[in-house]
Amino acid sequence: MIIQLKEDISEKQKQSLIQEVNEIGYKVTEVKTQLGDYLIGIGKKAFDIRKIGHKDGIKDIHIVSDEYKLVSKKWKAKPTSIDLGDGVFIKDGDMAIIAGPCSIESEEQIHKVVGHLKANGIRMMRGGVFKPRTSPYAFRGMGIDGLKLWYSIAKEQGIKIVTEVMQVSQIEEMYPYTDIYQVGARNTQNFNLLDELGKVDKAVMIKRGISGTIEELLQSAEYVFSGGNEKLILCERGIRTYEKASRNTLDLNAVPILKSKSHLPVIVDPSHGIGIRELVPQMALAGVMAGADGIIYETHEVPEKAYSDGQQTLDFAQSALLADWIRKTFAMRKSFDLL
Repeated sequence: MIIQLKEDISEKQKQSLIQEVNEIGYKVTEVKTQLGDYLIGIGKKAFDIRKIGHKDGIKDIHIVSDEYKLVSKKWKAKPTSIDLGDGVFIKDGDMAIIAGPCSIESEEQIHKVVGHLKANGIRMMRGGVFKPRTSPYAFRGMGIDGLKLWYSIAKEQGIKIVTEVMQVSQIEEMYPYTDIYQVGARNTQNFNLLDELGKVDKAVMIKRGISGTIEELLQSAEYVFSGGNEKLILCERGIRTYEKASRNTLDLNAVPILKSKSHLPVIVDPSHGIGIRELVPQMALAGVMAGADGIIYETHEVPEKAYSDGQQTLDFAQSALLADWIRKTFAMRKSFDLL
């Protein structure tokens, strides 16, 4: 059960309501976010919500059977829109394009990628300054100084930053220089990190775990929402299966399923999903047609010289073509919606 509270509810009214819900046999947790105040009731006893729905201070009340309550579409039919400012959105009915290198490597590289994105009308740049690498000897990023440099260059050109946060201690220092915190596949069930991201007023994109289920991805998002942050984005980036012909198996089934289960926007990452440069465009366009609200992919001026993930990274010419194809494919998808 989710009870949306009115903004002007008094503390006395709230406590009276909590007591009444407890008496029904439900455990109540209060959740305050940037956008609202909620009471989450957990229990199995069936009851008529009209018995309490009329009480003072209640804006709305919903029965939600899903384990993930707040990210469920059962109480919020209107899709969530993520407003990053300056006219940049990630939302249903639109197609967000996020592109950039796997790793932020140098000031020169940042300028070249930003120039490429601006020339192609792409307003969001991905990149890692803290890199979780399988080998401890691989390049692990430029750290906070690299993020500050990147932010100063990108902000000047009106481009928003999407970058990975790996641990709780990084959240605060990254805050002034980040538009979207990315939770990588390895951290999707780092519940301490998710709890702390619930306390910030910045968008959070959660990637599906390496072997994670759709339910587990939604539960991870629930952690952040219940901590107080409604600015959430889900990302399908492929899962580990028995198949070894590609880096991962991009589960495009997940896109319409997530859209049917949750009000949160869904992004597809074809670069990590398939891991083969020549096949990234096909999977990106398949993601568009599957119903994604955006595509995030990797691009570098010379992928063969990239510090990481060069084998799945597009060069600038390929990236420019893909951005155009994404927009045209999305326009086609929208025309199908009118049929």
